[in-house]
This record gives sequence, C-alpha cells and structure tokens, in this order.
Amino acid sequence: MIERLDITVLDREYSLACAPEQKDSLLAAVRHVDQRMQSIKAAGKVTGNERIAVMASIQIAVELLSTRAPGGVLGDAALGEFKTRIDAINQLLDTVPGA
Repeated sequence: MIERLDITVLDREYSLACAPEQKDSLLAAVRHVDQRMQSIKAAGKVTGNERIAVMASIQIAVELLSTRAPGGVLGDAALGEFKTRIDAINQLLDTVPGA
C-alpha cells in the first residue's frame, strides 16, 4: 500500500508517495536535503530556489560518493570508487578471449 506524505523543503510544500516501510528513511532524506538547502540559502551567496537545489544536490552527491565503505576487502574505498573499479574490471573482462 502506498502512503501520501506531505513534506516541506525550503519553505515549499510537496506531496510524495511512498511505501510505509520507506517512510522513515524518506523523511530523514527530506530533512537532510532541507537542512542543506536552508544553509545554502542562509549563506546568501546563491539565490533562487533552483540554483540552491542544484548546489545542494552537488554537495550531497559529493558527500555520498566520498563515503567510505565499512571494513573488509574494500574498506578503504569510497563509494564513488566502486563504480570506477567495477568499470575497470568489466573492461578487463572484455579483453579476455572467449569470455
């Protein structure tokens, strides 16, 4: 069953649909995005909601891609490095005859 969720981001209201089991993580994401956008707006260097949203998106993407994986074999790798490593492995596999 899908729930309707009313949220506010940068003082604008939006309605989202989500599964009940995703509600808590979605609300946490909304809070994170809103806080990031509010701080960019408060700094006063970027104006216009669209530009603020783009800057917040870039900052959050950098944050995500630089997040380190927990221990283990790839424990030292940032999330963004996984794609690079997987692409390199795929290229290597493409060069193997009969693969």
